[in-house]
Amino acid sequence: MNVLVTGGGGFLGSHLARRLHEMGHCVSVLGRHRYPGLPGNIIQLQADLRNPKAVSEACREQDSVFHAGALPGIWGTKRDFYQTNVDGTRHVIEGCLEHGVRKLVFTSSPSVIYNQTDMENVDETAPYPSHYLSDYPETKALAEQRVMAANGRQGLLTVSLRPHLIWGPGDPHLVPRIIEQAKKHKLVRVGEGTNRVDIIYIDNAVEGHIRAWQALEPGSSVAGQCYFLSDGEPVILWDWINQLLASLGISPVTKSISYRMASNLGWILEGVYRVFGLAGEPRMTRFLAGQLATSHYFDISRARRDFNYKGMISPEEGMKRLLKSLQVPLEG
Repeated sequence: MNVLVTGGGGFLGSHLARRLHEMGHCVSVLGRHRYPGLPGNIIQLQADLRNPKAVSEACREQDSVFHAGALPGIWGTKRDFYQTNVDGTRHVIEGCLEHGVRKLVFTSSPSVIYNQTDMENVDETAPYPSHYLSDYPETKALAEQRVMAANGRQGLLTVSLRPHLIWGPGDPHLVPRIIEQAKKHKLVRVGEGTNRVDIIYIDNAVEGHIRAWQALEPGSSVAGQCYFLSDGEPVILWDWINQLLASLGISPVTKSISYRMASNLGWILEGVYRVFGLAGEPRMTRFLAGQLATSHYFDISRARRDFNYKGMISPEEGMKRLLKSLQVPLEG
């Protein structure tokens, strides 16, 4: 089977491409660069999601498309987020329709329904918020809605998946950022430190995508739906961070700031960065304050029921593998 993975050089995309390749499929990846770490017989297509002709051409002769490409982050210009996440997804959908692709699996995010308050064991019936504090979740929500609306058009079947905080060996974002900030003594706990959050080990995220894709057939309950994905075991965020730091011989996070103060600081810094056009991103934003201070974990029973999703790697085993990849000696 011919399968295209957008964002195929990214953390999730590259693991998806390798897994599909190991399953015996003819895999192509679409990305802005060349990725020497991928197996040589995976076809690499260089293009930007904002280029409709290139995206359409990449969809030619494909049976399925995994759309994992996106512009992530908590800060940037609305135009950039919109052009990549919304227009880019529209280009993928149009390419699928033009070339008769049967299945489209979209990687979304739980942040599309985040409303800056505690979200505990929330399921897929939770509505989109009326207002977003970050362009990333807003544009991912718009993209997700377009993907679900495309289901059934010209025979195209679609599903949207919401993995939460993907981590593991090779993670270029979450863990390296925690370590970098902690080493510089810039990591500050926001809130009481008791908030629970979902995480998902990279192998589990891939497994969820593969199982949803395999179940995505005409008449199935998966078609046109969205699903949360996680390890199924929420962690106390700041305990998990300090466990990671302790394993690396880094001092734990001891400084703290209230959620309200962090949110107010974020509001001020956002204004300063916008007014003066400062490069980089603020150390704190209102959206980030909420993510660090509130609980956000989700009910994954729907994924378990509809496509037999299982977290194959436990958080404990995942941590062992992560530390091994970081060359940290393990006890015992």
